[in-house]
Amino acid sequence: MWAMPAAVPGAVRLGSDVLLASRRLHGARVGVVCNHASVDHAFRHIVDRLAAADGVRLAAIFGPQHGFRSDVQDNMIETPHRDDAARRVPVYSLYSDTREPTADMLREIDVLVVDLQDIGARIYTYIYTMANCLRAAARHGVPVVVCDRPNPIGGLQVEGACLVPGFESFVGQFPLPMRHGMTIGELATLFNDHFGIGASVEIATMERWHRGSYANDTGLPWVMPSPNMPTLETATVYPGTVLFEGTTLSEGRGTTRPFELVGAPGIDAESCAAAMNALDLPGVYFRPALFEPTFQKHAQRACGGCQIHVIHRDEFRPVMTGVALIQAFRRLAPSSVAWRPPPYEYERERLPIDILAGSDLLRRQIESDAPLADIVASWQADERAFAELRTPYLLY
Repeated sequence: MWAMPAAVPGAVRLGSDVLLASRRLHGARVGVVCNHASVDHAFRHIVDRLAAADGVRLAAIFGPQHGFRSDVQDNMIETPHRDDAARRVPVYSLYSDTREPTADMLREIDVLVVDLQDIGARIYTYIYTMANCLRAAARHGVPVVVCDRPNPIGGLQVEGACLVPGFESFVGQFPLPMRHGMTIGELATLFNDHFGIGASVEIATMERWHRGSYANDTGLPWVMPSPNMPTLETATVYPGTVLFEGTTLSEGRGTTRPFELVGAPGIDAESCAAAMNALDLPGVYFRPALFEPTFQKHAQRACGGCQIHVIHRDEFRPVMTGVALIQAFRRLAPSSVAWRPPPYEYERERLPIDILAGSDLLRRQIESDAPLADIVASWQADERAFAELRTPYLLY
């Protein structure tokens, strides 16, 4: 018989554990925003735990991008509303005709619980699904409890330029740097208080999480938060190589190493890796790689490029690395590299690279072949300002 895994001594205690050990939800009709990664140390899902909790009535489930069960592989594919036959509750998609709970969806709910695993980058949509839920909850008078979870790539480093007003989208609603170094609970308070959403929000805080910890330091299992985030290594490079989504280069979707493998047809892998290693970027090595995506960009075509191997993650700077890679590909094969046209994540006019970067500055810098050091230096004021801004909202 299968035995429930015991908690690792000293492991992080999740916000959901703290919440369910309390009587905060007793007597309440509860809606929960979650997906397949919303599990505890023993792989018990938040929906099942709420359904079994004494005095709690599970009233509705809300799913983010990729769906409640994360069964939609590609990005920018909406999921439908449906019913959960086993639990006999509605499952509402917040990546559909609406990205915000409606009054009808919230009518039978006393408390809305959010339990989503973020990965630490400004453009990851789950934090904006949470923000949209806070807006709806404020409008309709529903209190929210956010169950905090670790930032899998740590909470110390801040990197990248902040989003500029006018470039807001579903992959960036607030002026955060690309790597923000905050937990989803900390972001909830920042969004709600500093950026003025004004909902009634409580944070179920974690126990024993430290800011310098990565996911494999927590004692918690890794369950991929979305279909193309299979490993911690993927999450570590993602704040930089996600920029490849704004280009015609492959970011490795359709391979077993998305965001770690990057390239395009016609690129010489050896030359690419050599050019990158010659930069002597901190904490990283580039291995020549050939790969063939099974879907998405360049499907069924041989791509040349490299695999990113993070050697020292505390030194590694993913955003700088992602920019350096795009520059290297443009220099190696300018005719093979272009900016991806819209639409992208509900934005139909601005270039995807601009909404990913948070402004058009990075694109203009790359087009003018600005030195990498100058590009990185242009972020420093934003990084310092955000590090100061976030300080009152840090919980750990």
